[in-house]
Amino acid sequence: MQQSKSFPVYKIVYSICEHPYLGYLIEPHMVKLNPNGTYSLRYQRIFSNTVDAYAAELDEVDYKLIRLLDDIEQTNLIKKYYKKAIRPVDFFSKVFDKKLYDLLRPKIDEKMIQFFESIGDKPLFMMSKDGYPADQEIKRATSAASILFHFRRTEEETRYFPTIKYENQRLEFMFKNAIVLTNAQAWLILNNTLYYFDQALEGKKLSPFLNKRYISVGRSTEKKYFETFVCGLIERYHVYAEGFEIQTHQHQAIPLLHLIYVEEGASQLQLQFKYGPHTFTAGAENKVTVRMEYNEEKDQYIFHRVKRSLQWEEQQQENLKSLGLEDLDRQLGLLAPSIQSGKRISIFDWINNHQEQIKALGFQIIQNSEQKRFFIGHTSLDIAIDEDNDWFDISAIAKFGPYEIPFIQLRNHILNNIKEFILPNGEIAMIPEEWFAQYNHLFQFSADRHELKLNKVHIGLLFEISEHTKLVFNRKLQNLATFEEIADIPEPKHFKGNLRPYQKAGYNWFNFLKQYKFGGCLADDMGLGKTIQTLALLQQQKEQIVDQQEIHTSLLVLPTSLVYNWQKEAHQFAPQLKIHLHTGNNRIKDAALFSKYDLIITTYGIARIDEDILSSFYFNYIILDESQNIKNPTSKSFKAIKSLKSKNKLALSGTPVENSVSDLWAQMHFTNPGLLGSYTYFQKEFVQPIEKRKDEEKAQRLQAIVKPFILRRTKDQVAKELPPKTEQVLYCEMTDKQSELYEKVKSEYRNAILDGQLDNKPKSTQIALLQGLTKLRQLANHPRMVDEDFLGDSGKFDAVIETLEMVMQRGNKVLIFSQFVKQLNIFRQYFDKKGTNYAYLDGGTKNRDEAVSQFRKNNNTKLFLISIKAGGVGLNLIEADYVFILDPWWNPAVEQQAVDRSHRIGQTRNVFIYKFISKDTVEEKILALQNRKKSIAQSLITTEESFIKSLSQEDLHELLA
Repeated sequence: MQQSKSFPVYKIVYSICEHPYLGYLIEPHMVKLNPNGTYSLRYQRIFSNTVDAYAAELDEVDYKLIRLLDDIEQTNLIKKYYKKAIRPVDFFSKVFDKKLYDLLRPKIDEKMIQFFESIGDKPLFMMSKDGYPADQEIKRATSAASILFHFRRTEEETRYFPTIKYENQRLEFMFKNAIVLTNAQAWLILNNTLYYFDQALEGKKLSPFLNKRYISVGRSTEKKYFETFVCGLIERYHVYAEGFEIQTHQHQAIPLLHLIYVEEGASQLQLQFKYGPHTFTAGAENKVTVRMEYNEEKDQYIFHRVKRSLQWEEQQQENLKSLGLEDLDRQLGLLAPSIQSGKRISIFDWINNHQEQIKALGFQIIQNSEQKRFFIGHTSLDIAIDEDNDWFDISAIAKFGPYEIPFIQLRNHILNNIKEFILPNGEIAMIPEEWFAQYNHLFQFSADRHELKLNKVHIGLLFEISEHTKLVFNRKLQNLATFEEIADIPEPKHFKGNLRPYQKAGYNWFNFLKQYKFGGCLADDMGLGKTIQTLALLQQQKEQIVDQQEIHTSLLVLPTSLVYNWQKEAHQFAPQLKIHLHTGNNRIKDAALFSKYDLIITTYGIARIDEDILSSFYFNYIILDESQNIKNPTSKSFKAIKSLKSKNKLALSGTPVENSVSDLWAQMHFTNPGLLGSYTYFQKEFVQPIEKRKDEEKAQRLQAIVKPFILRRTKDQVAKELPPKTEQVLYCEMTDKQSELYEKVKSEYRNAILDGQLDNKPKSTQIALLQGLTKLRQLANHPRMVDEDFLGDSGKFDAVIETLEMVMQRGNKVLIFSQFVKQLNIFRQYFDKKGTNYAYLDGGTKNRDEAVSQFRKNNNTKLFLISIKAGGVGLNLIEADYVFILDPWWNPAVEQQAVDRSHRIGQTRNVFIYKFISKDTVEEKILALQNRKKSIAQSLITTEESFIKSLSQEDLHELLA
């Protein structure tokens, strides 16, 4: 009893065994001890899930080792790499092959190496053939062994073999039944001792020599053998050679940037390091690199063993990264400028921008002599501008190192995106990328092919590039970009009204444009008084022109619906203006009679009909109100307006960009001909990049060109005195019948459209999609808009009526907007039945003024039903303090115009806006898409047609999901 307590009952041993398929493995076993402490013949294989029974005999290291060995146990290996359930015997006989061995063995080696590094003095044995785990004890070497590879080259052959030293004694291992256990890093068993090595040594470098004295290589294959195997061996191990020479070098290195030119692609730099006569590519992990030299005449091989400074090389890479380069392929040392804002600048631009830093860090730039020779010195551009009466003469010199080239010589290159320019010495200079972006338009708009000469209307281009130039503008001309500093012009004496500060600034701007013979577009928000500012200008013109022989008659062209509004405002603010309405069937046909008046008011329709009459008269001003009416350059309205002649031109529009960026061209061409080039050029250069590719640079360039000639102030900026407005989205549940019908129609269109080819978006598909979306929007409002015989209710209609009754109980007046006349008619029928008074306005209303007057002056008329298209402009309805928007319009700006009928100058009460949205319908998704589709003019996507064109496949799935 006493003796049994002196020893533990079991002891763990780790046993090396040879698996018939997997090679050498290690297994943990608990072996029962004899009373005298020796190992008995009783043992048990243990795993992590069975080891707790022997917890008293184990420590933390044992637990770690057991978990490690679990991973290479055959059952666990099979489960991990073969997903089907299978017995080990079947796996190895039917599934296992060399491919699986090559996959599994490195993973086994990895675990075994971890085991050997962690085992310490734990008992290690070689398992007997019959499976006894404690057969032959294996001792672990107390220090690392070293290896030396020998080569002896004679006239017939080269012999190769290794020798091993342990504790300064040569270790004989050949023909000694030695075992190489692992390949990734060799662990060797020799004479029951486990040896390891002082450097990473592949097991396969030793294995051939366990039962072989040497390997012989014949003369016929030695060169290839030396280039591949021997060079690699000398790099990594100690080598002793007879019959060839090994020289070791240590040089001060020079960092090189090798320019790799890629035709029609992204050129790159390859980082290299020159050590004496030897050049190496960055990315090598070996501290020593070997180059072989062969002298055929002497039949002599020399291996140059170069010691590299890997830490210093790494620092050079970091230096380049700090200058904006990034790795393209670290192993090949390939570098390129980092991507910024989604774009990678060219390698030539990077070199030009970092000339001084590259030189200071000691880098040399090299290029292959057989390729094109590129100029890699400093590149810059000097620009000076002389101001003439109507022109800017631009003197520009491109500097490529010592060469100074007139910039006009690069005209063809810049316009046609040709990047290579041949210098007088034959080198190729790469024109900087930014020159193509910044100066393309200078050449596009230049009036002369042989010199740079810009019309003064293109001053915006020069403002944009002024930071790169020596440009100094005339002070007054400089004010065109900052109109607040424009000279203050006294208000006309007989103007009946007070201009607000921002209105006075607009009036001063008009005068400034006139002084420099520019046209302009006043694009103030709805309700900020574009009419009043214009009337002040016209009154000032009347007072300034004393000589009746001087041109004093101006022409105002506007939509028919605004004639009454302008006439009324003119009577109020400028009663001395002699105004003639050139409208109606009895209008005068003799243009000579126009000279009796200060202002001729006509409509776009009459301008088309009377083009010959109007174009025969030379006006002081031609003013277009709601100038977006001429946005289509192929329309009769545009052609008629362009035929008219005047000294000055103005456009007025709250939404100069209504449907698309292309809307700008016609209006800008009217005010300042040639400002945006030809319509074809404008489409190619601006519209397509901005709308299709969301090109921010093009958008900024366009903004720079038009900015001096468009004055826009928002209500948020200037009308601080306006009372607050509150917007609220009210979500409405559809009725069951309505929802059922909606889902049925949605499925029909989704199946018909999404199964088709939408990538190219043919016109027929767009029409079908537009019809489908329109029908779904109508069903979301009221099914009776689609089916007059529908007997059910509409969730939205009920919600609107309920909200309306609550509002009207307090005596408030309400504007109700819808884009669907059918929807307005459903509400009209309801109000007629209830005997509720209302005013009504749509595109077909003949007496618009009467409808407006009824709402404004009749206290019993609390409701005004308005088609959003008919009521978006020219209405002042500040009597209303509630605005109901029954259906979401594609463009939020159009909704805002509707709100501005009430929330405008003169409004004293808080304005409440309710937007009614049917839940789980296309309406709800339109709200989300509106935000995603905003662009340069805050919203380029403004009508169904342009909205449909902008939809991606993902958008369609979302809309019809």
